[in-house]
Amino acid sequence: MMRSAKVNSRFMRVAAILTALSFGPAAAQDSTKEETLVIELNATQATGDGCAFSFLITNGLSAQIDSMILEAVLFDTAGQVERLTLFDFGSLPSERPRVRQFIVPGRACEAFGSVLINGAQSCEVDGVASDVCESELELRSRAGIELIG
Repeated sequence: MMRSAKVNSRFMRVAAILTALSFGPAAAQDSTKEETLVIELNATQATGDGCAFSFLITNGLSAQIDSMILEAVLFDTAGQVERLTLFDFGSLPSERPRVRQFIVPGRACEAFGSVLINGAQSCEVDGVASDVCESELELRSRAGIELIG
C-alpha cells in the first residue's frame, strides 16, 4: 500500500509539471501582454489646401479613451519649427484600430521633416483625466516624415 501511494504521488507531481509546461507559456503571454497606445503616421497626401496627415491609432489599453487631444510640433526638412498645432483624435475604443486625418494648410507634404508629439493637451478615460495618452504612447511612422515624442 505504501509503494502505491509513492507511485501515485510521483505520478501526480509529473502530471502537474507537464500541465504547467503545456499551459504555462500561453498563460504567461496573456498575463504579460503589454498595454500600449500606438500612433502611427501612416501616410501623407497632398491636398489643394496643403498636406493631409493620416494616422492609424491602435488603443491596446484595457480601457476606452473617451477623448485625446495631442499637441504636435511640425518641423520643416531643415529641422526648424514650422508650427504648433493640436490634433484631436477623439474617442478611441479599446483593442480597436482607428484612422484619423488632419489637414495642415499652406504647406506641401515635402516641406515637413518630422512631427513631435509634444504632450497631451487632454486625455480622458472613463470621464476622468488620465496620463495614459503620454505614459503608454508608442510612436511609429510609415510615411517619409518622422514621428517622434
